[in-house]
Amino acid sequence: MGGTKKIHFVLALFSFTLLVACSFNKSKSGKIDRYALVTRHNVENVSFDTLSSLTVGNGKFAFTVDATGLQTFPEMYSAGVPLGTMSDWGWHSFPNTENYRLDEAYKYYQVEGREVPYAIQPRESGRKQDAANYFRMNPHRLHLGVLGFDFHKSDGSEVNPSDIKNIKQKLDLWSGVINSSFEIENKPVEVETCSHFEKDVVSVYVNSGKIVKGEIGIKLRLPFPTANWGGDACDWNKNSFHHSEIINQDQNSVVLLHTIDTTTYFIRVEWEGNAQLTEKKQHEFVLFPEKGTREFSASVEFNPENDFLSNNQFKAIKLSSANGWEQFWKSGGAVDFSEINDPRAFELERRIVLSQYLTRVQCAGNFPPQETGLTYNSWYGKPHLEMHWWHGVHFAYWNRTDLLEKSLGYYSDILSKAKIKAEIQGYDGVRWPKMTDRNGDDSPSSVGEFLIWQQPHPIYYAELCYRQNPDKQTLQKYEKLVKATADFMADFARWDAKNDRYILGAPLIPAQESLEREVTINPPFELAYWYWGLSTAQKWQTRLGKPVNSKWQAVIDSLSGFEHKNGLYLAAESAPDSYENTRYYSDHPMVLGAFGIMPETVGIDTGLMANTFDYIEKNWNWESTWGWDYPMAAMSAVRLGKPEKALDLLLKDVTKNTYLKNGHNFQSDRLRIYLPGNGGLLTAVAMMCAGYEGNTNRNPGIPDDWKVKWEGLKPIF
Repeated sequence: MGGTKKIHFVLALFSFTLLVACSFNKSKSGKIDRYALVTRHNVENVSFDTLSSLTVGNGKFAFTVDATGLQTFPEMYSAGVPLGTMSDWGWHSFPNTENYRLDEAYKYYQVEGREVPYAIQPRESGRKQDAANYFRMNPHRLHLGVLGFDFHKSDGSEVNPSDIKNIKQKLDLWSGVINSSFEIENKPVEVETCSHFEKDVVSVYVNSGKIVKGEIGIKLRLPFPTANWGGDACDWNKNSFHHSEIINQDQNSVVLLHTIDTTTYFIRVEWEGNAQLTEKKQHEFVLFPEKGTREFSASVEFNPENDFLSNNQFKAIKLSSANGWEQFWKSGGAVDFSEINDPRAFELERRIVLSQYLTRVQCAGNFPPQETGLTYNSWYGKPHLEMHWWHGVHFAYWNRTDLLEKSLGYYSDILSKAKIKAEIQGYDGVRWPKMTDRNGDDSPSSVGEFLIWQQPHPIYYAELCYRQNPDKQTLQKYEKLVKATADFMADFARWDAKNDRYILGAPLIPAQESLEREVTINPPFELAYWYWGLSTAQKWQTRLGKPVNSKWQAVIDSLSGFEHKNGLYLAAESAPDSYENTRYYSDHPMVLGAFGIMPETVGIDTGLMANTFDYIEKNWNWESTWGWDYPMAAMSAVRLGKPEKALDLLLKDVTKNTYLKNGHNFQSDRLRIYLPGNGGLLTAVAMMCAGYEGNTNRNPGIPDDWKVKWEGLKPIF
């Protein structure tokens, strides 16, 4: 673990002893004092900490700032948590000048006597590889614009980060407002930053004597996209490849048009009082307030269409943010550890509160989010549908199902493409893509194309929605998705005549991605999920008054069980040397997901699973795991009656289980934030408190000596 991350963790633990006496307020009524719970975890910065940038947003739009309260020094943060301005709708593709086709990336595999195509990334150079690379990097998400301060010293020279002193910055979680203060040449500057809770608007208020002398302006820079795997998605060296212009201007606002190839979007800059916006240079616009005033505010709205609404004044945006966040915090679930003496309690509570904030900002839009949300472009900004579970199901378990449901229309929108993919491969129903875009297109991959554990997800989501609203309208809304998903799952299962059973067979890569696609058979988590998904689909048939689907039932009745050896469940039936070969000790320990994420299915022996849990917990290569593996393992511990182990796993001292000061789950220098870890944490905590279906114990995942208070949580399936 890097030194900075260790310091963050140690400081958080140490701070418990200082804060417990004065910061933990209890409600006299016995209910949780939610304001005290949330605000004791407000994030504060006193320097340009590049791993502690702060974000405002609304789930479909997010704006991340440095210590000045805007994106003034983005280059400083490019190797930390970048200063993104991103939205659900902001996508771009480079022109396909070579007329590449996706089928040029196909590789064919023999499955039950037919040739089945998969879009892969070939190692050999040439057109096949070029075609794969094109569809992998296009479309990519856009950084919509870098909005920062244009600071000057009294002698007219530009301000550098070293010129900014006495930084004090706080994210007020209850209102979603970032308050920043600092000094330049001993002159104080006060800044408030917020986002509208519905619209793609960021607003800023500034108070400083330097405004009086004309030494503070606001600068908007419009970048060209990089189409790189990650980073801040800004290429500042291709000014001639895109176009920006002012298309409308009045006394207090300007509308800009930004054109990149065939992609266009609009930006409206609105201010109060007298100010002048000028084009300082190509793709750079600066707004300077009139000299003589100490206060200034401006709002910037991004829109794919030129149909802006009025009243983007700072007070209105701040009120929208405050009302939206207060409603969010007062609704849904809450967990309070303030009565617990264990110093780990404060750190866990901090992670829980900040994870709620971050997932509401980054993962509550109209589309499945990317793994780094709306902050920077991992995997070209594309979402991974197997990760949608980790991004979203916690909303339902924290009694905020509506926030999950916002993104479920996506599956209906891409249903026809998923059906075509299944047909091309010779299957019934729909095969959901893995690494995709807002249109449901495939991204060639030698790993992702072979994953199958995203396939049952829509059934899981639909069942969550039905549990929230168990009525005919919900059944009708998701019936088509449930049936089409189950049709594929049943058809994908392969009949093994020799052993009178159905198997899940190659080519496939299970969620434990270290297994080989050409030979893998019957990975346990996928078997459990297939059984649960098809069984749940049958429940939908009954609820809809329809007969049992005989094909689904045949698979349910004859699906393979988990293979085991020497008292331990194997990583897959095709991996009998699971505990002799160290390659099977790496990546996701998905055996635990088969009785953690999933309830008891296909004849699980809980004794064998307990043995397997103990062995994995002791021997696994935990440095090779990912942020959601610790919550997943904790969920298995809960089902196995090991609450102390669940707690230990949630707080396991491993690099990829690091939670930064701003609440983000750090993975590595390549992947500095990872929202599936945040979402997984929330799901695991809901289970630890509210339990799971069939469980009769309150707090089954909480140690007996922890006096936890919680409300509004739901048991997981």
